[in-house]
Amino acid sequence: MVAEFPDRHPVVLVHGIYDTRAKFATMVDFLTKGGWSVHCLDLVPNDGSTSLALLAEQVKQYIDQKFAPQQPVDLIGFSMGGLVTRYYLQRLGGGERVRRYITISAPNQGTLLGYSLPHQGVREMAWQSDFLRDLNRDCCQLLAGLQVTVIWTPFDLMILPPSSSHLEIGQEIILPVLVHAWMVSDARCLAEVASALAKPLP
Repeated sequence: MVAEFPDRHPVVLVHGIYDTRAKFATMVDFLTKGGWSVHCLDLVPNDGSTSLALLAEQVKQYIDQKFAPQQPVDLIGFSMGGLVTRYYLQRLGGGERVRRYITISAPNQGTLLGYSLPHQGVREMAWQSDFLRDLNRDCCQLLAGLQVTVIWTPFDLMILPPSSSHLEIGQEIILPVLVHAWMVSDARCLAEVASALAKPLP
């Protein structure tokens, strides 16, 4: 089916804390049937014990090794993966090759649960952490060349407050999904992801 849509960019999915690429099984199947070439990697370690910047280096390495230098990609980050991918885009040059960028229930402004563990990566996700203050100070400038979509649920009990998924750029989509973990398999979210990926670039 992918061959029917040669103009579509490969899509790279980046998972959240305690997850693996298996978390995206439903989304991979849905997007593949829709004509996209979908790729996932496992972040190691996945428990928030190391800096998100080091995990972002893994994303960069994966993309650089998987695709030719001139190949544009579209990028999706779920939960912690949203911050990992933002670091890749804003600090590791990823914005030069990514065209469409989607965050799903990412703690873009932080989460109060970031204070629950002493791990470096977890603390970097804390509400208004130094890590996030740094990312957010030039977010609009560095992501301006991308087609950005921000998806979140007001019922999120992992991103506290849920509204901290908000980003000061891009299209914001709020869906009434009851559980944080369900976002990447909910039919409404999948439809919005496909719509964002299919939207023509400026």
